[in-house]
Amino acid sequence: MIVLLKKDTSPERLAGLTDWLRSKNIEIHKSVGSTETVLGLVGDTAKLDIDLISALDFVKDVKRIQEPYKAANRKFHPDDTVIAVGSAHIGGGDLTLIAGPCSVESEEQIVGIAKQVKASGATVLRGGAFKPRTSPYSFQGMRAEGIELLEIAKQETGLPIVTEIMDADQLPLFKNVDMIQVGARNMQNFELLKALGRQEKPVLLKRGFAATYEELLMSAEYIMSEGNENVVLCERGIRTFEQYTRNCLDLAAVPALKTLTHLPIIIDPSHATGRRELIEPLSYGAAAVGADGLIIEVHNDPEHALCDGPQSIKPETFDVIARRSTAIRAAMTV
Repeated sequence: MIVLLKKDTSPERLAGLTDWLRSKNIEIHKSVGSTETVLGLVGDTAKLDIDLISALDFVKDVKRIQEPYKAANRKFHPDDTVIAVGSAHIGGGDLTLIAGPCSVESEEQIVGIAKQVKASGATVLRGGAFKPRTSPYSFQGMRAEGIELLEIAKQETGLPIVTEIMDADQLPLFKNVDMIQVGARNMQNFELLKALGRQEKPVLLKRGFAATYEELLMSAEYIMSEGNENVVLCERGIRTFEQYTRNCLDLAAVPALKTLTHLPIIIDPSHATGRRELIEPLSYGAAAVGADGLIIEVHNDPEHALCDGPQSIKPETFDVIARRSTAIRAAMTV
């Protein structure tokens, strides 16, 4: 249930209402927007008398919510959420560029790429330390050492870093990581999601291979229900019958999810296609449909990359994508 309050509601009246609701074992999420205050009520709201609440002269409207996700629901939080990632921000109309190699391979590699993508406009550095691979014989990442190298790149460039976690037991290793990524394979690892909800770092939540919008939002809800509301959604392609591309990029997810949730959503054209020649046009499409950011795999030597070389682009290509995507976003906001 949501309760919309009039703009001039006094703090005393608001406190009286919230105290009464808490006495009914109702949890309250308050969102102060530009034109109204929204109270999101979570709990056994079926026992609450809507007419009684509506009769209060400072209440504008009361609505029951049918969707199973509450904290992630735009009805609870009408204004777009902006997530701070170190010195960078995701959401609020800007196009945030996140770039870096699929996998950290050496200090020289990650520091060099970090400097190049920053010069092109990236404000967050990505890089895999723990790599979930389909084959147990494939390169699994440098693990703890990879995170240490990401931290060196952060010190050298000032870029905040995002990298993927595989298990809640790894959380101590992420002490100096600015944003924790949950990969598609772990989107419904609910114990991991709850653990991430009990810490404060922003979480980049990738959509599963065959997950619906509601399933993605319910995974976000697991994180937010534990107290961490700093969640960024990522569309990275879903599995279809087509075999030409690695996955099928669902650009419709951006405008669709923006009607359902206040959380930012970014696009990963690298994993969505698996083909570097498709990354540029799909990045432009993502900018045009209103994505809050792009996360792109950039490697200085893709042909010899230890992981996902065919979907990695060179820094000079990223520079072109960064300039044109930013221009497209600017044109769309005129």
